[in-house]
Amino acid sequence: MTTINPGTGNDDVDAAVREELARLRDSIDNIDAAVVHMLAERFKCTQQVGRLKAVHQLPPADAAREARQIARLRTLAENAKLDPAFAEKFLNFIIAEVIRHHERIANDEVPEAN
Repeated sequence: MTTINPGTGNDDVDAAVREELARLRDSIDNIDAAVVHMLAERFKCTQQVGRLKAVHQLPPADAAREARQIARLRTLAENAKLDPAFAEKFLNFIIAEVIRHHERIANDEVPEAN
C-alpha cells in the first residue's frame, strides 16, 4: 500500500491511487453541486411559504412542524446509515435560516401606517 508522506505532495503516490482519489473527489464535487442545487430549490419553496405566512399573518416558526421534520429526518438518516445527530444539526441550521427569512419577509409585507 502506498502512503502519502506529509509535505511531499502527491509525487510519492502511485498513479492508480491518484486516479482513484480523483474519481472519488469528482463524485464528491458532483454530490456537493447537487446538494447546493437541492438547497436552492428548497429555499425557493420556503420563500413562498414565508410570503404566504406573511400575507395571512401566521408566525414565522412552526414548532410542531419542525419537531415532526426533525423526527422524520432522524429516521431517514438512520435508514441511510448517517449519524442522526448530524442530520438533526443540519436540519436545525436550515430551519433557523428559513425562520430568519420568514421574519424578514413578514417585516417587508407589513403595510406602513399612514
